[in-house]
Amino acid sequence: MVGWAIAVHGGAGVDPNLPTERQELAKQLLTRCLNLGITALRSSVSAIDVVELVVRELETDPIFNSGRGSALTEDGTVEMEASIMDGPGRRCGAVSGVSTVKNPVSLARLVMEKSPHSYLAFSGAEDFAKQMGVEREENGYFVTEDNKGMLKIAQEANSIVFDYRIPTKGFESCGVGVESPIRMNGLPISVYAPETVGCVVVDSQGGCAAATSTGGLMNKRSGRIGDSPLIGAGTYACNICAVSCTGEGEAIIRGTLAREVGAVMEYKGLGLQEAVDFVIKERLDEGQAGLIAVSNTGEVACGFNCVGMFRGCATEDGFMEVAIWE
Repeated sequence: MVGWAIAVHGGAGVDPNLPTERQELAKQLLTRCLNLGITALRSSVSAIDVVELVVRELETDPIFNSGRGSALTEDGTVEMEASIMDGPGRRCGAVSGVSTVKNPVSLARLVMEKSPHSYLAFSGAEDFAKQMGVEREENGYFVTEDNKGMLKIAQEANSIVFDYRIPTKGFESCGVGVESPIRMNGLPISVYAPETVGCVVVDSQGGCAAATSTGGLMNKRSGRIGDSPLIGAGTYACNICAVSCTGEGEAIIRGTLAREVGAVMEYKGLGLQEAVDFVIKERLDEGQAGLIAVSNTGEVACGFNCVGMFRGCATEDGFMEVAIWE
């Protein structure tokens, strides 16, 4: 028996001028999701069930970029993706390019448990969703007015915009339109900000699990796949730890960031926070990202190399924290 632990995130890279009311709404959602997970863990719910439960809640609320409130493609539609991984046995499931599934993380779990595959995408994932009878919505359910406004800004600037949550009117001091040195695969982008949600859990039996979900980038090319559904990049869980990443997807993919945390714990003998710090420092090159992690001994950790990360964590001994900045 070990002490359980849980961490959640709503994305890494936060505009320092994001309005206070938006910051508070995000922190309230993270707190609600933490409490949801804590209640489940106190009732001896397994880690894999808890991460799905919490990420479903994040997908249902439009505050962050997953499920309802997902960022829009260049065509004005959503193409959502998610993954889930159960540490015992390293079972995993992932989906990409889904546009009607209310909770992509649950479809990813069905891929893990009800199919012979680990990853389904686009029309194949949609067909599987119909077969499984999951709850579905018209594409318009996922589209918010804020996102339509941000897409318009992105298209006028001919750029990819990360911070879809910044209001398009009344907050001119926010990062939209501000020159940024951030580059993705060598190409400049205008704003760097959160684009993913995730949850990691270790239960009282020492079982670790992770789940990650996203709508991707605002004004992304249709068909683009980021790190979130890629096992070992955006999501990873094993018998040692569980990790969920957020940030510049292309950099996370190149660094196989989530798997690297487990690898340096296993092969270098690092503790959880040491492993997180090492990976953030040594595996991102010039990319910017963050991650949350738990270990099979009940530790919880986070790390990021950008301005901030929406995050929260709690442990069985009563510790609980919700934060944005360092």
